[in-house]
Amino acid sequence: MTAALRFGGKNALVTGGGGGIGSAVCRKLASEGARVFVADASGEHANAVVAKLRASGAEAEALIFDLTSAEACRDSVAQVERDHGAIDVLVNNAGAMRRGALLDTSEADWDLSFQVNVNALFHMCRAVLPGMIASGGGAIVNTASQWGMTPAPGHIAYNVTKAAVVSFTKSLARDYAPSKVRVNAVCPGEIHTPMLERGIAEKGKTVADLDAMVPFGRIGKPEEVAALIAFLASSDAEYICGACVEITGAQAVA
Repeated sequence: MTAALRFGGKNALVTGGGGGIGSAVCRKLASEGARVFVADASGEHANAVVAKLRASGAEAEALIFDLTSAEACRDSVAQVERDHGAIDVLVNNAGAMRRGALLDTSEADWDLSFQVNVNALFHMCRAVLPGMIASGGGAIVNTASQWGMTPAPGHIAYNVTKAAVVSFTKSLARDYAPSKVRVNAVCPGEIHTPMLERGIAEKGKTVADLDAMVPFGRIGKPEEVAALIAFLASSDAEYICGACVEITGAQAVA
């Protein structure tokens, strides 16, 4: 099977689809034939991605809803299934980063981190799994983080929630592999996204400063993470289930 046909006739839902990595994932899956559902809390961002996908000839729809609401997740998935059939690929990519060591982290930031980074996966997978199982299987790819494998200093809420994503991924894979639902995760290091640019600006650093810390010579691109996600979601990775794959340019957590 050629790469261009890997997702022909398949429905793919990407949360955080209006963001840096999420929009790259949407473009990649659409370029390989998927009907893409761009899920985001921001209608402006989701609709902008959909407009570009449609301009390229792809099938795409925006789904605007609050991932922290179990009801909204169920209703959005039900809408897709009612209109287009089961979701074949779910990419849980939406995330929130709140910086700070424990004494610098508010209860609100801690709660939000779990709501977006962990609870949303619970809600989305519960909504999508019955349809996947009934249709004979599917693929779920979660966006964790290198920091979920090895924690970075000063980011306790993000580290802990992304470690939970790693555990969630492995647990879900063990439970639903018999139903031919493959669950994997990507664990990116520093990736050049708008969120990263905002973070380094707050610290008075530049992208060049980060590039110098990576053995490969530069930080990653959203398109490179998207390519890995597409591989894990495709039939090329048919026997990969329960994997959490780091994509870091060999950069260690400092």
